[in-house]
Amino acid sequence: MSISYYDFKNLTDQSQQELVITEGVVINEIYKNELRFVIYKLSSFSVEIVYNTVNGKIESFTAFQTIGR
Repeated sequence: MSISYYDFKNLTDQSQQELVITEGVVINEIYKNELRFVIYKLSSFSVEIVYNTVNGKIESFTAFQTIGR
C-alpha cells in the first residue's frame, strides 16, 4: 500500500494504528524493561510504536517523515 505521510496523519488514531500493524514492515525492535519499541516502515515514512508488555497497551505512537538525500 502506498500512502503519503500527510494522508496518513489525516487518518484517525485508530485507523493509523490498524494500517501500521497490518501493512507496515518491522525494521527494528528492542525491549527495555517492560516496554517494547517497534519501528515500522510504511510507504515513504516510518512509525514507532511503544508497547507496554505488562498490560498489552500502546504507550506511544509516533510517525516520522523520511528525509530524502
